[in-house]
Amino acid sequence: MDKGRFAVPAGVTDWAIAVGVAALLLGTGLSGPHPAGDRELLGSALLAAGGLALAARRRAPLAVLSVTGLFAVGHQAAGFEVLAVSYLVAVYGAVRAGHRAVALAASLGLLAVLHLTALVSRDGAVREVVAQARNTLELAWLIAAFAAGEAVRQAERRADEAERTREETARRRADEERLRIARELHDSLTHQISVIKVQSEVAVHVARRRGEQVPEALLAIQEAGREASRELRATLEALRDDDTTPPHGLDHIPDLVKRFQATGLETTLAVEGHPYAVPAAVGRTAYRIVQESLTNVARHAAATTASVLIDYRPDALALRVDDNGKATPRPVPTPGLGLLGMRERVTALGGRLRTEPHHAGGFTVQAELPTNGAP
Repeated sequence: MDKGRFAVPAGVTDWAIAVGVAALLLGTGLSGPHPAGDRELLGSALLAAGGLALAARRRAPLAVLSVTGLFAVGHQAAGFEVLAVSYLVAVYGAVRAGHRAVALAASLGLLAVLHLTALVSRDGAVREVVAQARNTLELAWLIAAFAAGEAVRQAERRADEAERTREETARRRADEERLRIARELHDSLTHQISVIKVQSEVAVHVARRRGEQVPEALLAIQEAGREASRELRATLEALRDDDTTPPHGLDHIPDLVKRFQATGLETTLAVEGHPYAVPAAVGRTAYRIVQESLTNVARHAAATTASVLIDYRPDALALRVDDNGKATPRPVPTPGLGLLGMRERVTALGGRLRTEPHHAGGFTVQAELPTNGAP
């Protein structure tokens, strides 16, 4: 169960505390000795207002500290002998927010004012003793509130530092893993792709020097070697530089189609709908689907024509690649690594992929990639 889903909002908690403190102050004040008449109304209003002011203690801790302090002096001057609970909560909130010096200075000043107020508002020989007792009690509660606020502030600071440490550790491990993958790719693929690229270029060069016609398959291998070398270099740079920008996307599909046209495959590109910016992952997957589909056509289908359709729909990007090559007689072809990779990419985005032969010959690849309301 997701506990965060049922968490009580901070604003609701603040108002609940404020109303609770206001009710506590009113109940305590009215149940004990208190004046009558207008002074009772004034004191009651100050007690309630002091409690309700705590609803803003997160947003404006210093303002609440000042207001509750003034209300504490007011309701004592009115004749209510009630501990200033609202001010203690305000002290806790101010210290927790990091305003320790201000809270300390305001509290010392408030203690002095409350002491004077108690002396002025009482008659008889006991007023000095009562004032001193009140000061002692209030000082103890202020120290407790101050200590509680500081303890919570330190705990939150340590929690924030621990979170930052975890994030830095995770980021460092991700960097190390990214560099390890880059080294593996470099060591395992760079040499093989370079050999294919060099050998195909040498073969094309030799054939042209002899005046022979260069086979289209050899030209396709040469271009594929160059493209693979460029993509591997871009991938290694992205891994090493932590650049998550995809090297290829929808904007690169026209160039991809032109490269296959240069190999002798009559390839067309059509766009339907109103083009809009799609998420990077969708654009990257669309490019890979078209690339893999056309590569399969050039390698295996013995096709002469291929068509690519990009359809911008309101909530999805639809792709379709058709060719007129030799289709397998089986209704569902056995997927190779290329088709499996396409299906994994599409599934990861929550999309759908359909691959099947045509009844009259040829093969079709259809994909629908959700864009999550990108327009």
